[in-house]
Amino acid sequence: MKTNISILVIILTTSIYSQSSYKSFFELSGPKRTWVLFHPFKAKKSLEVSKEANKVADSIKKSNLLDGDASGGQVDAFRHAYWMARLHQEIGKSAARSLGKAHEKENYLTFKERKLEDGVLPDEISSKMDLYNNEQGLKLISRRSKVSKKGLIYRIVNAIRIGKMKVIKKDANGLFLTCEGENISMKSLKGKWKNNKCLVNSNNT
Repeated sequence: MKTNISILVIILTTSIYSQSSYKSFFELSGPKRTWVLFHPFKAKKSLEVSKEANKVADSIKKSNLLDGDASGGQVDAFRHAYWMARLHQEIGKSAARSLGKAHEKENYLTFKERKLEDGVLPDEISSKMDLYNNEQGLKLISRRSKVSKKGLIYRIVNAIRIGKMKVIKKDANGLFLTCEGENISMKSLKGKWKNNKCLVNSNNT
């Protein structure tokens, strides 16, 4: 019986993914495959929200609402907060949080395989930033909330502007800084999961 149920879930989730422009079930990372198996009926909605979050974040990057930095900056924080808030709204807090954690586990695997995420190799500080901002996003809304997408966008932007989220400390040229304000050479960051980048409040830019 358990075997039949597992086969049914795999068929269902594979079908869900084949109907979208996203990767098929079997092309997902291990952590995300596990998430889908535990949340087969929420998988399709999670894909729709993920696509939406990336599209909205791209629009925010082109605006003057935030700093325009999608890799460790305010736009990066926005993307994660919006993603989690919309997932919370659509599929619930627990499922949203676990998908966020699966994504960060995937990032660690990406680091080990030396693949690029958004053009930058993931590291520990980026993962900590994402998980923190995920939690802040989850707090900004409730499941089945009637808050509009536009209202949610401004709620998140405001939270970022008053420093409720985290970004990675950089100088005016976009170079990484330590918590003491010293420049970090790109060479010293290569191949390192742990490094001396510094997380700061999202209004410290």
